[in-house]
Amino acid sequence: MQSLFGKTLEELEQIISDLKQPRFVAKQLAQWLYEKRATEFAEMTNLSLKLRTSLQDNYTIGRYAPIKYAQSTDGTKKYLFKVAENQFVETVYLPENDRHTLCISTQAGCKMGCAFCMTGTLGFHGNLSAGEILNQIYSIPESKLITNIVVMGEGEPCDNIDNVLTALKILTSGYALAWSPKRITVSSVGYVPGLRRLLEETDCHIAISLHNPIARERAEIMPIEKRYPIEQVVQLLRQYDFAHQRRLSFEYICFHGQNDTIRYANALRKLLNGLPSRVNLIKFHQTESNIHTTTASELCSSDEQQMLWLRDYLSDSGITCTIRRSRGEDILAACGMLVNALTGHPNEGKNLKNDNNKIK
Repeated sequence: MQSLFGKTLEELEQIISDLKQPRFVAKQLAQWLYEKRATEFAEMTNLSLKLRTSLQDNYTIGRYAPIKYAQSTDGTKKYLFKVAENQFVETVYLPENDRHTLCISTQAGCKMGCAFCMTGTLGFHGNLSAGEILNQIYSIPESKLITNIVVMGEGEPCDNIDNVLTALKILTSGYALAWSPKRITVSSVGYVPGLRRLLEETDCHIAISLHNPIARERAEIMPIEKRYPIEQVVQLLRQYDFAHQRRLSFEYICFHGQNDTIRYANALRKLLNGLPSRVNLIKFHQTESNIHTTTASELCSSDEQQMLWLRDYLSDSGITCTIRRSRGEDILAACGMLVNALTGHPNEGKNLKNDNNKIK
């Protein structure tokens, strides 16, 4: 049966109309689904018994709990959701003082094929629906504590843009949680068609996975560069206002001797010149899953001193730059480590079919 969770108010209005009910009932239904967080039709007490019975006979609510979780020594939690037969995604909860951030996934696996990212080793196995995206937010035990969402988990959000936009529309709507888009950051490797829609149709913060400012070298670790060069991505970003409330950041994993020297710092300065943004430096997390790829085996993380130098050099050059603290590395929950391996076995809970849909 079709799930109601993930339907917009307009879609619920059509369902209610088909059931010969007044239009206002759709808003009541939406409020039960998203604001009151109902998980059973029986809870929807201001709907008639006849309507509740009809809904139960024809639809499911579409909420489901994670099947496993792991907790890091630093307090990070990672949850495993089953989204289809042999398809799983991970969601990471990052509590810190009064800030409670949830990192959510948008695809089962990923087709972008970035050499340093463990998720890419899974291959691509499907887009998550809007309901499956939202379910990660609603169904973890800490759901009501969440203050910020980062759409940076498994998958490329801009490659599943229809469902991502629907999920964001619901999340920020008055009939749901009425979240400010300024509490949401969406990440992209620079998949331009979806990124353009994200920029036009939302006010969410944007994070771009950059990792190397030199096109030829970026293409060696990020195949997307061959289709949508980072220069083109930056040109697109320059058309939008990031000087006020909406923020733009660039994620930059630091590889020893590969992108952390003055040559790359100056290339970053040139690429981002005059663009209001922040560069987040990130430690490279090398693991058994990504070390076996030809390119990743040649990569290792910059040491702390080099990252501090790069941060200070860029900051002194007028580029706001910070070093992001790694969280959850011991449970494979840090940046680039999501591979559905909650018990430490990289193959657990993943679809092992070969992937024929990677970006080339």
